[in-house]
Amino acid sequence: MAEELLPLKTVRNPRDLGGYAAFAGRKIKPGLLLRTGTVAAISAEDADYLRARGVKTIIDLRSPQECCKRPDKQLAGIRNVNIPINNRDQTKAGASLAELARLYSLDPLAGFRHMVEGYRLMVTEKHAQAAFGRVLACLAEAEGGTVYHCSEGKDRTGLVTVFLLTILGVDPETIRQDYLLSAPYLNGYRAKRDQEARENGESLVQRANLRSLGTVSNEYLDSALIAIDQEYGGMEAFISKQLGVTAALQDQLRAKYLEK
Repeated sequence: MAEELLPLKTVRNPRDLGGYAAFAGRKIKPGLLLRTGTVAAISAEDADYLRARGVKTIIDLRSPQECCKRPDKQLAGIRNVNIPINNRDQTKAGASLAELARLYSLDPLAGFRHMVEGYRLMVTEKHAQAAFGRVLACLAEAEGGTVYHCSEGKDRTGLVTVFLLTILGVDPETIRQDYLLSAPYLNGYRAKRDQEARENGESLVQRANLRSLGTVSNEYLDSALIAIDQEYGGMEAFISKQLGVTAALQDQLRAKYLEK
C-alpha cells in the first residue's frame, strides 16, 4: 500500500492518500488528501503538523448531534466546513457506553447488523447522497491540503474515500484494502473501549457489539456496493447521477489531485 500513516498523537486513524497509483498511470499527490478521525481533541503540536503539511480546510462529516457533543477545534489558518452525511448519529459513533448497553444487551450480532444496514442507508438516503456530492465538490474547489473526517475516520470517511479514489482511477481492490486498513489502525481504540466496558460490568454480548461498531469489514462495504450496483446500475452511474458529480467535476478532481 502506498498510503502514509500520519504521525499524529491526538487524532485517530490519520492517513495521507498520496502515492496511490491512479488514472492513466498517474499517482495521487501527497499532502493534499488526509483522512482521519475527529480533530475535536487535537493538540497544538498536531495542529502545527497539519499546518506544516499545507492543510487549509477541515471537512467534518459528523451529524449535528456529534458536533454538539465534541465540536472540532478551530485552528488558526484552517477553515472548518461541516457537511453531515447523516442528520442523526446513524453509526452510533457518538453514543456513550450506557446508551450502547441499552441498545445491544441481548443479541451479539445486533451491532454487526446495524452496521450492515447503516452502510446501505448511507448510499440510498437522498440526504447522504447529496452530502457525498457536496464533499466531493468541496474537495475539487479546496486550496491546499484538506482533512476530511467523521468520528473514527472509518465509515463515512471510508465511503467518501471509496468514491474519491474511484473518481481518481484507483483500482477497486486497492480501494477495498484502503478501507479495511481502519481495522488495525483502530485496534487501540477498540481495546480501550472494551476495557471500559469490562470495568463497567458490561456483558460479553455488549462487548461483542462494541467491537462490531468500532471496526470495518468487507460485509459493511459490500452492503453499500451491492446497493449501488443493484439499485443504481453501478458505481459510475451512482457517482454521476445520485451524487451529482459531473464529468467536468471529475476531471477537476483528477487535475487537482493527480501528479502530471
